[in-house]
Amino acid sequence: MIRIDDLNLFVRTAALGSFSNAAREADLLPGQVAAAIKRLERELDIRLFARSTRSLRLTIEGEQYLPTARTVLDALKDGREKLRRENEQLQGVLQVAAPSDLGRNMLLPWLSGFRRQHPALTLRLFLSDQVTDLFRDPVDVAIRYGVIEDASYIALPLAPWNRRVLVASPDYLARRGNPLTPDDLLRHDCVLYTLSGRIYDKWRIGSRVLTVTGPLFSDDADVARRWAIAGEGITYKSWLDVSEDVKAGRLRLLMQDYPGEPTPLNLVCPHRKQFSPAIQQLHSLLRGRFAELESGLPKLI
Repeated sequence: MIRIDDLNLFVRTAALGSFSNAAREADLLPGQVAAAIKRLERELDIRLFARSTRSLRLTIEGEQYLPTARTVLDALKDGREKLRRENEQLQGVLQVAAPSDLGRNMLLPWLSGFRRQHPALTLRLFLSDQVTDLFRDPVDVAIRYGVIEDASYIALPLAPWNRRVLVASPDYLARRGNPLTPDDLLRHDCVLYTLSGRIYDKWRIGSRVLTVTGPLFSDDADVARRWAIAGEGITYKSWLDVSEDVKAGRLRLLMQDYPGEPTPLNLVCPHRKQFSPAIQQLHSLLRGRFAELESGLPKLI
């Protein structure tokens, strides 16, 4: 079995040009370095160095193997650093902005558990359906729907598979019937909400974009979901916002032959320098949790 220390001594000997220099750097005797190289050569069944009394140079096989040895050592180093970051105590203040519905009904318990795991961390959660300005507002990261095209931000995927779905309550469908085509939506009460600062009344269903209407509107997307559950109409929401309601039977999916528009979810921060250990661990946690919800999303037809 190849020893990691022998592999490291091989790389350092190749860089420094002699057993003596590598031994001096590692605080070993030259004979110990030479013995390590011989062990490695036996394991690999190749000769790594051509030796003489005055020189030491890599053989052709040694030159071919050197990049592999470096890659292995780099991977081990990265792994150690990742474990160190994940195991160190998180502290300070982490400020997170998120959409209202997703934040209240899904993120809230996850973030509470994350904070309990890291008692030295202070967590501040800001919920709004308005787009947070990460350069102006007092926020470290934002959880956002949609494709992030602004190169000023770093977008880390959380649920790249997510999309919008049409939903209504069983009570509403019993009273008003089940829409079967996009045009049928024009004869139904659609529950509207604000998206990107304007009323979201243009719904892309399959290859169509329809302007829908309805008697109820709120600037809080969570209210639109609650109205739909109460039987007030049809709403068009992210699968992540309504997945638990669909599973519980409070809402039903409509027109599954007409897929809704893609709505990927990302964790966004201004630049990589702000990608702190707390943000890295939060991203890892959330991506794992959202991945568990993908299996419930109906497949595209």
